[in-house]
Parts: sequence; structure tokens; C-alpha cells
Amino acid sequence: MSTFQFFTADVFTNTRFGGNQLAVFPNAKDLAPELMSRIAREFNFSETTFVLPPSDPKHTRRVRIFTPGGELPFAGHPTVGTAFVLATIGDIKLSGDETRIVLEEGVGPVPVTLRARNGKADFAQLSVAQLPEFGPPPPSASDLARCLGLDAGDILSGEFSPEAASCGVPFLFVPVKDRKTLGRIRLSLDDFERVLAKYWTSKVFVFCKDPERRDSDYRARMFAPTIGVPEDPATGSACVAFGGYLAKRDKRTDGTLKWIVEQGFEMGRPSLLEVEVDKRASATTAARVGGNSVLVTKGEIYL
Repeated sequence: MSTFQFFTADVFTNTRFGGNQLAVFPNAKDLAPELMSRIAREFNFSETTFVLPPSDPKHTRRVRIFTPGGELPFAGHPTVGTAFVLATIGDIKLSGDETRIVLEEGVGPVPVTLRARNGKADFAQLSVAQLPEFGPPPPSASDLARCLGLDAGDILSGEFSPEAASCGVPFLFVPVKDRKTLGRIRLSLDDFERVLAKYWTSKVFVFCKDPERRDSDYRARMFAPTIGVPEDPATGSACVAFGGYLAKRDKRTDGTLKWIVEQGFEMGRPSLLEVEVDKRASATTAARVGGNSVLVTKGEIYL
């Protein structure tokens, strides 16, 4: 029998039992790859990560990311949370107030900046390996409304209307009228599968410009039942692509645009994601998402 150490963290929060749960195996070099998916199903978190030596010695680590339904090439809260965990347990040495590392993922090398407070990791921010790209025309508002248990009139049109975007993992962004509407969502799984089975993505990020917190800019919920994630408390890969969606509609042509997205409140796991996009001559040149994390548990799994 062999044992493998793991840690769990709550990501995109500074309070335990908030944010998005993550399990991290910091030394998975001798773990059989076919077991990784089974372990992720055992934890049943949105994602579990397995840390390996880098393929390129200039990089810090290689990270494989699994949902209960399979492997992802990139995800935000696992990237941010894994960097935080590795720094917190001393596997990554901090160099002052800011430490820059590179994690290899399926999408390519992902730069991460760790910020420290009193010598301890406090905040992590990833920069996307792939700039936002936009997908094909979305399903109709009436079809999307049926998927979400809403009325077609609840979904906005015009400048802010449904559109898909990706920074390595595609999401369909669906704007609704207000926070009350967001809270009324009840998925129809049959409609979800019927409408989105052949679309570019079946991951749906529903948002409104009606946040609960004074400092937030948007409130959001993310649903991905077809990959074993009925609802996600905090989705960094969605929020960084959401930054591309917002930047596309923002009239500012140059500078760094910033937004705070609150997510997971309806689940009792409030999360805050800080999104940044750089624009030059109206084009998006960089996108980032970051937040706080807290360590929760340490344990071993027996195999």
C-alpha cells in the first residue's frame, strides 16, 4: 500500500468554508495517471490538482487538473489555489512581497504572481496563456431561458447579450436583468443537454450588474452539469474570459480595466474574483484573475 499527501484549500476567499474547494496533491510524480480521475471523483470537488515536475526546467511545476468528470487543460481556481498551497507548505520559496512562477498546464505555460503578507502567501493571480477568443453565435434566448428555468425576457439583449468566449476553456456568458433573476435559476437538465450538446461549450456563466457588495461590479453563477459540476462557487477560467467579454464592450481603448466578480453566494460559499484586462489600441493584450485563498486540511490517501 502506498500513500500520497494532499492538502485542501478554499480559493477566492479569505475565510474558511467560503470560496471554492480545491484538493492539491503536491507530489504526484509516482501516482498512476489513470488514478487521478478516480481520486477527483472521490473528493467530488469542482477540481483536484496533481503536481508534477516541469517538462521545461525553466518552469516551476507541471499541474494536471481534473473535475469529477474528466481532465481540463486549464482552470482558474485550481491554478490560483495550487500556487497558494505550494507556497504555503514551502514547496515554492517566496522571494519578498511578490514571487513570480510558471505552471505548465494543458493550455501551455501559465504565469502566476504570488503576493505575500508578513512573509506568508496571501494572494495569487494568474495571467492567461491564451488571450480571449470568441465563439459561434449562441442558442436563442428562449432556448437558454428554458435551460435556466427563466423567461426569455429575463435574458438581456443588445450590447450585453449572450456570447461565448474562451481563454483556454470556453464558457457561454448569459446576462440577466438583476440579482433576483439570478437567484431564480433552476436548471432543466434535459433542456441543458438538448440545447448545448452540440454547441461550442456546455459551461454557462450567468451574470448581472447588480452585486450584493458595494465593492463588487458583477454577480455571477456558473453551471457545468455535463462535466459533473452542477454549480461552481468560483470559476477563475470563466471570470478571466468574462474580462475579455467585458473589455470587448468597454469604450476605453488603452489601459488596465478592473472588475470584481462575486460568485457562489447562492451556494453559501461566497467568493470574490479580481479580474484585470490590459487594452492597447482597443485590443486586449493580457488578461488576469486573482484572489485570496486559505488552507483548510492536510491528509493522506491510501492506494
